[in-house]
Amino acid sequence: MRFLLLTAAVLLVAAAARSSVRAPEPNLAFRANQLLFPKVRVAYAAYHGAARAQLRRNGLVPERLELFLRAFKVGRRVEVWGRNQGQGQFVLLRTFRLAGTSGTLGPKRQAGDGQIPEGFYTINRFNPDSKYYLSLGLDYPNVADQVRAGTLDPGNDIFIHGSDETIGCLPITDEGIRELYVLAVEARSAGQASIPVHIFPFELTDENLARRMASPHLAFWQQLAPGYQFFERTHELPTVAITAAGSYACAN
Repeated sequence: MRFLLLTAAVLLVAAAARSSVRAPEPNLAFRANQLLFPKVRVAYAAYHGAARAQLRRNGLVPERLELFLRAFKVGRRVEVWGRNQGQGQFVLLRTFRLAGTSGTLGPKRQAGDGQIPEGFYTINRFNPDSKYYLSLGLDYPNVADQVRAGTLDPGNDIFIHGSDETIGCLPITDEGIRELYVLAVEARSAGQASIPVHIFPFELTDENLARRMASPHLAFWQQLAPGYQFFERTHELPTVAITAAGSYACAN
């Protein structure tokens, strides 16, 4: 399966939904299924009302919520952005501090290296009964990660989760994951099938890159920079592709 994926010349991994012919179909059964789990019910009891109020204060309709997450290693934070589905700019809703980190700056290359990935991902799993309270799984490794790993095992099971423990994941405390999990379930229930997650080493400005000209990761970070800079300019999602060579390419 891995090598079949690599035969694709270009794979779209994060597409901006700036306009849509039809609105996504709500998936209320998803919320109902999640609420079968005790930890999710506790999270909803604590944060559901507050989350809906926060969305409305930002001009967002809870039933049309679309989320985007952005994380930075330097600064140790996970940002939560939202908008009404496919309409206008994202607004910053919440910032969670990373309660723990592992590894160093630079992408994850193989299982056991302790690195937090860097790149463009999506949430592909909701774990309502995680060892780390609740967790949201990323689609790591993507095709770029697989190419970068070569013959090595790139690893898997990268999550945003509770607690302050990590070996390559993004912990935001049990309290933090309860709040984020509610927002993510609400977005999924509103019809957002894929929640983008962009993970950067630091703010990829030209100035910050110039300070790290000697880094062995500079060429990789220069692949990520157009996507970061596009969102900074527009507060809309970039369209990102992965080439057959495993490089990121921003089409905007």
